Amino acid sequence: MRVGLFVTCLVDMMRPSIGMAALKLLEGAGYEVVVPATQTCCGQPGYNSGDRRSARALAEKVLEEFEGCDYLVAPSGSCGGMIRTHYPDLFRGEPALAARIDRLAAKAYELTDFLVNVAKVRQVPGTFYGTVTYHDSCSGLREVGVKTQPRELLAMVPGLTLKEMRDSETCCGFGGTFVLKMDEISARMVEDKCKNIEANGAAAVVLGDLGCILNIEGRLRKRGDGTTQVLHVAEVLAGGDED
Repeated sequence: MRVGLFVTCLVDMMRPSIGMAALKLLEGAGYEVVVPATQTCCGQPGYNSGDRRSARALAEKVLEEFEGCDYLVAPSGSCGGMIRTHYPDLFRGEPALAARIDRLAAKAYELTDFLVNVAKVRQVPGTFYGTVTYHDSCSGLREVGVKTQPRELLAMVPGLTLKEMRDSETCCGFGGTFVLKMDEISARMVEDKCKNIEANGAAAVVLGDLGCILNIEGRLRKRGDGTTQVLHVAEVLAGGDED
């Protein structure tokens, strides 16, 4: 079975280690993984800003790149949610293209959802000796139903203890373009999130979306917290070279 890895533009630009970790996990689960070199953005920023023309163009590009794969997997509930939930909306009234988009959306998965519900993994290569807490990203939770999946996988990591934080399902304030359009509100939201993380006392906060990671890590460091790690769940599950 061929899995198309949609790396996401943010991962590609800001933290490629997440993409490499996702690749390691998917190959470890027994899949042939293809990573189209021409892939860029899923179109979500344009879609959220009302620019349906650019969103459609990018959706058609993703369709051409991944249509031949058995599955499309993204290490992001945000991009996964865009493809699975919102792509069909862009092509209503165009039967031929809509049918192809619907088929693509049906086989699009967020990484942990795929590993648990499709690949049905029973072990992961990573180790983490310490306590972590988990932040549920809005899109992953509310658009593609990611809640128990990352927790099931983290429970497989030797040495790891999960300690739930207060209000784990509350938005961190990133929200795609929200962080730019409503910066003062966003700053107050991420401040509250960071207070909950620090009160939890875990050595690391683990997340499934890089946008949330950048927002939370930036605020933690601005608050003077230089020790709490901010990790993508794929990085924890895959482990480093030393594992």
